[in-house]
Amino acid sequence: MSDIGKSIIQFLVEEQRSHPESTGSLTGLMTDIVSACKQIAHLVNRSGIIGIGGAAESENVQGEVQKKLDIITHDVMVDHLSWTGHLAAMASEEVEEIIQIPDGLPRGDYLITFDPLDGSSNIDVNISVGTIFSILRCPTGVTTPTVEDFKQAGTEQVCAGFCVYGPTTMMILTTGNGVNGFTLDRDVGEFILTHPKMTIPEDTAEFAINMSNQRFWEPPIQRYIDECMKGVDGGREKNFNMRWVASMVAEVYRVLTRGGIFMYPLDTKPSTQGGKLRLMYEASPMSFIVEQAGGVSSTGRQRIMAIKPEGVHQRVPVILGSKNEVARVVSYHQDMDK
Repeated sequence: MSDIGKSIIQFLVEEQRSHPESTGSLTGLMTDIVSACKQIAHLVNRSGIIGIGGAAESENVQGEVQKKLDIITHDVMVDHLSWTGHLAAMASEEVEEIIQIPDGLPRGDYLITFDPLDGSSNIDVNISVGTIFSILRCPTGVTTPTVEDFKQAGTEQVCAGFCVYGPTTMMILTTGNGVNGFTLDRDVGEFILTHPKMTIPEDTAEFAINMSNQRFWEPPIQRYIDECMKGVDGGREKNFNMRWVASMVAEVYRVLTRGGIFMYPLDTKPSTQGGKLRLMYEASPMSFIVEQAGGVSSTGRQRIMAIKPEGVHQRVPVILGSKNEVARVVSYHQDMDK
């Protein structure tokens, strides 16, 4: 019997039943996240009508100008997740400190990191944006988690996912048993399984990168992109197409559905030393999803999932997608580093 058409809650409950030791807390937490993403989808869809588009008069912890929806969606996530008893603490891309569960409310066994509105710079030009999240176990015996408790390698993730708010609203989810995609049916208010067992083709003829940074790239990336641009005339066996949305959720969703390689590599600009994307809110959860779908994710020099964070707002280079193209880029880094 096909799983297509099941609601995300039914899917999660059935997966929970296959693990007799499960307490149901993770399913409960995912129910909270689903509820939050439904509200965010509604706000994104109506942002222009109700006047919550545009920039806010504030910056986030990374010094980036916030959009009004960055602040609003952060609050939506915190409001939906703080009182249900499934979390011990939260970390958000939008604030510097760990978000503790308020006194008097029950605490759970999990930690969550999230980017409440990835790609928010695109909100006013009607391009897809999204929410990214990563779920970790809270160390045993810890009642008031600190930054140290969050500093777990990506391999320790229990669950990761993202919701993309585009022509349709979709949630992509892994609990370490493959990747599944759910589409929001607005008529009934449920996420329905529409893309079971998503896999990334090993080969691709598409690459996504911000070409405006070309002069700042390291030689391995320069070499790879030069080959792609020349295609069959430069020694490759095929011609390539370039894509760039500047919204990680949209880029990774495209990779999941038809293959490709997405890159935000190391460059020499002082403002992005160490990389552009945040390890715990973006790179690590997306790497978990990509690997579970048969792809590869690397900094160019190491597996992203193996990196133990030095801080919750750490940045890293990201190269992810179709296995054979990522392997080629990694090999070029190895050639340079010999």
